[in-house]
Amino acid sequence: MTDLERNKQVVVDYYQTAFGGNPQKAVADHFGPRYVQHNPDAQDGPEAFIGFVTWLRGEYPNLRLDIKRVIAEGDLVVTHSHLDLEPGTDNPGRALADFFRLEDGKVVEHWDVIQEVPKAAANDNGMF
Repeated sequence: MTDLERNKQVVVDYYQTAFGGNPQKAVADHFGPRYVQHNPDAQDGPEAFIGFVTWLRGEYPNLRLDIKRVIAEGDLVVTHSHLDLEPGTDNPGRALADFFRLEDGKVVEHWDVIQEVPKAAANDNGMF
């Protein structure tokens, strides 16, 4: 397996484990010695990440994260995902583009772009 494929697997497992309800395991298994967060609404560090995911799952216990695409280049892995906070409702959720930097197979840095999925669009292409 190439480093790129391994990094993609690390990110997918980390992301699915965390948002599946076990952010502590995701951090223990996949975080490096530091975690730098570029989202201006989030703090650095594993404790802040665990706290955020725990809070989010408390607010939205049925949330689902569906990773649609995974791309890797160098030490970066990018995911394009659908975060459905309230499955089965008329809330279409959010489109996420997440950028992760890895060192030695561990997540050490994160950027994201988040967009609400509109109920109506000017085209029929869909966001995913």
